[in-house]
Amino acid sequence: MRYDDRHTLPDKQLPYGVVVDLTNLSKNKVRKMANSELRCKSEFHGAVIQGDLEEQDPSILFPNIPNDASLLSLDIGGTLVKVVYLSRHNTTCMKEWTKELSDGVSSNCPILGGLLHFVKFETKNLDECIEFLQSEQVFLGASSDLCQSVGSRKSIRIKATGGGAYKFANVFSERLGVTFDKMDEIASVVVGANFLLQEIDHEAFTHMNGEKIFININHNDLFPYLLVNIGSGVSMIKVTGNGKFERVTGTHFGGGTIFGLARLLTECQSYDEFLELSQHGDNRALDLTVGDIYGELGYPKHNLSASAIASSFGKVNGKRKLTEYKIEDIAATLLRDFTYHIAQISYLVATLSGLKRIYFGGSYIRGHASTMDNISYGLNYWSKGQIEAVFLRHEGFLGGLGALLSNENIDVDDLIPCKFIKQLPSGISTVRGESQGVPHGNLSEKAGLHEEVERLRAEVERLQKDNTMLNDKLEKLKNNDD
Repeated sequence: MRYDDRHTLPDKQLPYGVVVDLTNLSKNKVRKMANSELRCKSEFHGAVIQGDLEEQDPSILFPNIPNDASLLSLDIGGTLVKVVYLSRHNTTCMKEWTKELSDGVSSNCPILGGLLHFVKFETKNLDECIEFLQSEQVFLGASSDLCQSVGSRKSIRIKATGGGAYKFANVFSERLGVTFDKMDEIASVVVGANFLLQEIDHEAFTHMNGEKIFININHNDLFPYLLVNIGSGVSMIKVTGNGKFERVTGTHFGGGTIFGLARLLTECQSYDEFLELSQHGDNRALDLTVGDIYGELGYPKHNLSASAIASSFGKVNGKRKLTEYKIEDIAATLLRDFTYHIAQISYLVATLSGLKRIYFGGSYIRGHASTMDNISYGLNYWSKGQIEAVFLRHEGFLGGLGALLSNENIDVDDLIPCKFIKQLPSGISTVRGESQGVPHGNLSEKAGLHEEVERLRAEVERLQKDNTMLNDKLEKLKNNDD
């Protein structure tokens, strides 16, 4: 079955929660994680993207977060620091938001939520990140549960992931009085990806030949899939369910590699500058094609067109001085080589793992059209059209979002029941040429949506009861072991 055939709008799946191997954990830890999964589903249900559909890393509205929750997480990588933080709605903001969605929102109680924001800084400029956190005062809403007394002041505990959560822990402690709760990096990436794919509309999309098409994810047929996270290096993770994943492999040939080569060869000062240079270059000036070897007919016996690349940088030889090559052409060739390399490895790993779906995330995609087009073309070529490349709008914040979603300081019992119906203007994007906007409908349709919300709330309550029973059984097992 082709991926296109599964683009439907099913019910939401429960739950998506914390992602770890439970076999290596204590019974108490298992019990805490079960509670965390239930809290997570209830608190973050109903989230919806704010802003323009073309906006990269748009804010997300969370309608059900209680007032005493302080949400902030950091993903500190080798190249970038990704900050995910919650800002509370004031009355004016809420009025503007409800006006925009008009009849699309119905509530019989105050909406307690806020907007989740996504900001990034270069790790080498860590001071800028710290100054931002100080100026924005994102810690002011910290609840007492998140704070502990340290001498005469309070130390705020926040979720942090990535290697920098260890490397720079003392820096943040000294400058901001912050203590890191360190989260596993791969686990956080998977939690973030699962949440976005299961809960957020207009998040996943394909990008081929310059055309961006949003897709609907069939939550009943999401797993298994391969998650390719392109950071300074690349991790390839097989995700088989909520709470089930395996890092299959990876490659050191990642974004950091390409940027390093780009700096050496083009003297660009940033990755964005490199991407801009690539837009004005032509890889055919340096890449050796099949046509260069076999002529304009290519190699039809083995289905190799004349335009197929036979050797990246294959035209660079001793007859021309290196200074004669344009830096724009060098950048374009580097980018194509990098993206094709990632696409081919992703295809091979997916094939060996028996997977037919591949999602791409990571900060080195940058929402860059040529990067996504190249990955899509390469994957389509090597899979013979059987696998599509699917991208995420919050591609670079999977780890930070996943770390934030592990928050254990909010309890389901603190939530005020809130009936929330979200609706988007019709015709705002397409799914294979058809309108993906939610039709306005009539009162009976809205009533149906309301019933669905109530059904989900009842399902959460049922899971809570099941969780209580499981806790009792675990306690009995623990006593028997003792």
